[in-house]
Amino acid sequence: MKTTTLKYKLVMSLTGLFLCFFLIIHLLGNLQLLLPAAQAKLQFNWYSNLLAGNMLIKIISWVLLASIIAHAVYALLITRHNTKANGTKYVYDKRDAASKWNSRNMGLLGTIILLFLVIHFKDFWYQYDFKELPLDSASNKDMYTVVVETFRQWWYVLIYEAAFIALGFHLLHGFFSAARTLGLYHPKYAKWVNVLGWVYTAFITLGFMFIPLYIYFK
Repeated sequence: MKTTTLKYKLVMSLTGLFLCFFLIIHLLGNLQLLLPAAQAKLQFNWYSNLLAGNMLIKIISWVLLASIIAHAVYALLITRHNTKANGTKYVYDKRDAASKWNSRNMGLLGTIILLFLVIHFKDFWYQYDFKELPLDSASNKDMYTVVVETFRQWWYVLIYEAAFIALGFHLLHGFFSAARTLGLYHPKYAKWVNVLGWVYTAFITLGFMFIPLYIYFK
């Protein structure tokens, strides 16, 4: 049972780290939305077209989708294994009885994030790939206008902000949990793992949260 759970945790750690890397790339691409409107429109639409038309990027996108599914499925499997083992709900890190709130509620946080991803894919990925969008002056699909109009809706901004707050808590615990699973949380450099985890989480969470607020209030 312990060996099986460890294998599941390893899959979760590896898929989680891949998703963490993707979030950096995704955020850097989205930061183009903060450029002056005319420049942002052309550049973001060119970027979106590049992602949609590149075969390598498409393959990576399928790997991304598979990683999201695997991450969610293995989280459920771990929960099931641990519930069977001790008859209680799964807690990711049981080394400390006074575990943090996010470590006790990773399932809830993950569910919020998963629901948000469904909405996010529908409003952006589905729109780009399966809807007829107007073209900009460079003959690229005008995804910029879709994003801006979406972020001008206060209720969507609230959902977006709440989802990334959940993601922040999820990332913070998940980062440390993955480090332990992969044997990287050694006392010699545990401090640096903590610093890196906090810096990464702050960069990703605040970066994504700032973009819709900037567009909405601009």
